[in-house]
Amino acid sequence: HQRTMSYDRAITVFSPDGHLFQVEYAMEAVRRGSTAVGVRGKDCVVLAVERRALAKLQDPRTIRKIVSVDENVTLAFAGLTADARVLVNKARVEAQSYRLTCEDAPSMDYMARYIARTQQKYTQRGGVRPFGIATLLGGFDSQGNPVLYQTDPAGTHSSWKAQVIGGRNAKSLREFLEKNWKDGLEEEDAVTLAVRALLEVVDSGAKNMEVCIVKNGSKSTTPTIMNDSELDEYVAKIEAEKEEGASAVPAAE
Repeated sequence: HQRTMSYDRAITVFSPDGHLFQVEYAMEAVRRGSTAVGVRGKDCVVLAVERRALAKLQDPRTIRKIVSVDENVTLAFAGLTADARVLVNKARVEAQSYRLTCEDAPSMDYMARYIARTQQKYTQRGGVRPFGIATLLGGFDSQGNPVLYQTDPAGTHSSWKAQVIGGRNAKSLREFLEKNWKDGLEEEDAVTLAVRALLEVVDSGAKNMEVCIVKNGSKSTTPTIMNDSELDEYVAKIEAEKEEGASAVPAAE
């Protein structure tokens, strides 16, 4: 134990078996965060996040787990909200300065690389600590195809068809997505899949989740946050199907 302790004091020091403990602890902070799910559809990207129960007197509008970085980039995160705010602001400034320099909007790939690069910088210098968040980025590439990227505290970025970050059950939810994701999902099916995944970890249905659909508009990508009544319909439908499935099983035996 004593040996371990000396290696997790400084961020820039590897342990003898090749671990950077502070980065791994940052990933643990992500696991302790609330779950976020991303699903790529045929012509949309769905981002869904678990909303932890709010204090009775708190204004729900002040807690946002899905934010807009640029016209074409919508971001959902899991982990420390304060860290996310700082990283999102850095990304917004970068997107604006890119527009100023290049007179064009930054691509999704560029923004994913920028966020990952920033996260990586904070693992390699002394006197700083890693960002305790992972992000999911939804948007469209230059051909107008939907894309979903993930970044993590180590600073890696990768492209996904569907992905889960945060929460203790991320691994089993990822397996659920692997089993149920199909190519060319329509918008409704993509939303259903994301909500079904979240319902595995969220107790009281629609009021504890936030779902955003990123669609390719005529000028820019328009992220729409679904309102509670729309979400309730999806949840009710999914739960009705579950009950039907459960009652059909004994009959089949």
